[in-house]
Amino acid sequence: MEKIKMTTPLVEMDGDEMTRILWKMIKDNLILPFVDLKSEYYDLGLEKRNETNDQVTVDSANATKKYGVAVKCATITPNAQRMTEYNLKEMWKSPNGTIRAILDGTVFRTPIIVKGITPYIPTWTKPITIARHAYGDVYKNVEMNVEKGSKCYLYKENADGTTSKELVYDFSDSDGIIQGLHNKDNSIRSFARCCFNYAIDMRQDLWFATKDTISKKYDHHFKDIFNEVFESEYKAKFDELGIEYFYTLIDDAVARVVRSEGGYIWACKNYDGDVMSDMVATAYGSLAMMTSVLVSPEGYYEYEAAHGTVQRHYYKHLKGEETSTNSVATIFAWSGAFRKRGEMDNLPDLINYADMLEKATIDTIESGIMTGDLYLLSTLDGKKKVNSEDFLKSVAEKLTSYLNK
Repeated sequence: MEKIKMTTPLVEMDGDEMTRILWKMIKDNLILPFVDLKSEYYDLGLEKRNETNDQVTVDSANATKKYGVAVKCATITPNAQRMTEYNLKEMWKSPNGTIRAILDGTVFRTPIIVKGITPYIPTWTKPITIARHAYGDVYKNVEMNVEKGSKCYLYKENADGTTSKELVYDFSDSDGIIQGLHNKDNSIRSFARCCFNYAIDMRQDLWFATKDTISKKYDHHFKDIFNEVFESEYKAKFDELGIEYFYTLIDDAVARVVRSEGGYIWACKNYDGDVMSDMVATAYGSLAMMTSVLVSPEGYYEYEAAHGTVQRHYYKHLKGEETSTNSVATIFAWSGAFRKRGEMDNLPDLINYADMLEKATIDTIESGIMTGDLYLLSTLDGKKKVNSEDFLKSVAEKLTSYLNK
């Protein structure tokens, strides 16, 4: 079979530990035999980030701006233990956080649904995509311990030199704790545009939820900006496509989500999205079956798996022990990147390859061949647990037959 051609490279960001091992297996079994791969490669493994003082992460994000599409392997965000293990110069920041900041992007996470793995909420027959605002709030907070007898204020110094302050609390009777949060209008607007663009791209309804009845300025500001952007820039397109933008309170949204069948995008503020994306992933069955795509307002896309580097399996691999690691979300990161590259470059063969790669992966699982985590969850009869590489070889067999039809 002649290899499928690409015209523009995509940005390839390699990663760490077991997902790095799977990355090469996926390329060897599912990509290089079928696609004349054009990629601009960046090694985001922790050693290379340490060697380059994390410049490689910045370079990969800027390359994504240049080429428009990237695919990323899972990476380590170092803690104190990793500092010693990898002899790091410093505790480098999360690569995902750095890339999000440079691209000004929003993270969309969507579960991959297969027969035999029933969501814990059985009415969920369609995927629910969580859109998480990836800036500010508690992730860029300022915190202080407070001694009894203190008074704490929210203090603002204006550009013209005038000041204003609000009493947060008078701690006359007890010690306590305070934190200060912030966000920026331009970041919230970018978040809104990313969500509306993605809803149009996916032809799905968009929900947005905050607690504006309690947070009458902070959360209400998010609500107002979303409404302003929607009415002025997106309402006509939504009406044309027959999709809906829907705002509600976060607690009402949770109740609606639990009763729904899925099939929509749920936009959340930073902390809400952090929590709800893991809740939704778990309720659908497995974080290893969760795709993740970072979308910028300018239309840059970076695809990855939602899970981490699978450290425990990596240590087994180093000992020469067999692993049965789920590679599905990483496969779908590649397929998502290829599909988007094909759409941008008008390459129907590449789009078809991405579709067939996903179909072959799902059909392999639904035929009963799966890795250990899915084996424990699946209700299929005659299921078979296979190791990491044998699963990919089984997918490759189906992919070959589909592309040769």
